[in-house]
Amino acid sequence: MIDKPNPTEIDFSDVIWEKSPFSGGSDNCVEFGVIGQYIAIRDSKNPTQTPLVYTRTEIAALLNGAKSGAFDHLR
Repeated sequence: MIDKPNPTEIDFSDVIWEKSPFSGGSDNCVEFGVIGQYIAIRDSKNPTQTPLVYTRTEIAALLNGAKSGAFDHLR
């Protein structure tokens, strides 16, 4: 198991947040940002809420699952 930092102890002020171009430009989506060797995810409606932090391996598994249709039943 990877020992990730506690998100409440990370300074996210310099993170450049990105969202999917498929979001339609609304504030109703998730945003991703790089924080050192990790990827942070936050809700664009609540940008002051502490983001979730994942390893690049975890994000790769999520994206590969989405691309392969593993989550299509959640639509």
